[in-house]
Amino acid sequence: MTPRTAPPDRILLAGASGTIGSAVLRQLEAEGHAVTPLPRAALADPARLAAVMEDARPRVVIACIASRSGSPKDAQAVDYGANHALLEAAQKAGAAQFILLSAICVQKPLLAFQHAKLAFEAELAASGIGYTIIRPTAFFKSLSGQVKRVTQGKPFLIFGDGNLTRCKPISDGDLARFITGCIANPEALGRILPIGGPGPAISLREQGELLFRVAGKAPKFTSVSPAMFTVAEKLLGLGAGLSDWLAEKAEYARIARYYATESMLVLDPETGSYNSGLTPEFGTDTLEAHYRRLIEG
Repeated sequence: MTPRTAPPDRILLAGASGTIGSAVLRQLEAEGHAVTPLPRAALADPARLAAVMEDARPRVVIACIASRSGSPKDAQAVDYGANHALLEAAQKAGAAQFILLSAICVQKPLLAFQHAKLAFEAELAASGIGYTIIRPTAFFKSLSGQVKRVTQGKPFLIFGDGNLTRCKPISDGDLARFITGCIANPEALGRILPIGGPGPAISLREQGELLFRVAGKAPKFTSVSPAMFTVAEKLLGLGAGLSDWLAEKAEYARIARYYATESMLVLDPETGSYNSGLTPEFGTDTLEAHYRRLIEG
């Protein structure tokens, strides 16, 4: 798909207070669109949601909402339920296009939130509305959790040898431009679009080496075995049927293991392997420049 700048239109944006949603909001306003940010609480209030839709009269609805925890209940309520309510309201309001921010990890669904996202993706595709589903790879934010550790002289934590997974991270700004580039774009309609930032794909060890280089420090790594998450999941799972708290913690362990062992790249349907070459790239923002901005304040 070739992103393009659409003429100003009426847009309703769900998830505008989130990291990606706020970047999309800024990009929409910069392009001159009439944007109505949808309060998160309105998604659980049908009357309020209908009133916002009636006032906004959007031609395009963009959903950047996601469960915060990934727990089964939260995933069902947000990744599926909230998006379902938004789609119904969009159709009643006569919206022409629904753009959904999903995630590339749904290609290999092993977690509750992935199944919830896929259930809504299927519903959206069958709804009859013009739709675009965007599946980004890793975000810069998700690769920034160890910046403070490194600047404090601590080792960078890796799983195994640090080369178990790879990704093509994309910045908030580049992803926002890609999303708005789908508005009223014939190439984007009826499509599922995986997207990453400028390559090449980078492993966890390479992220650490890059961060140490930017920080001007000698690389220092500590390896952690992903098996620890498997053990935690099994132990917590013993009481999952009796305790919602234990069930949630068991799911968190599954989530941690997933991201420690699965790449955020397109899964080649012919080989069943993650393929960097099949993962589209977009934008110009680099992870190195992002790390430099964080370190330099």
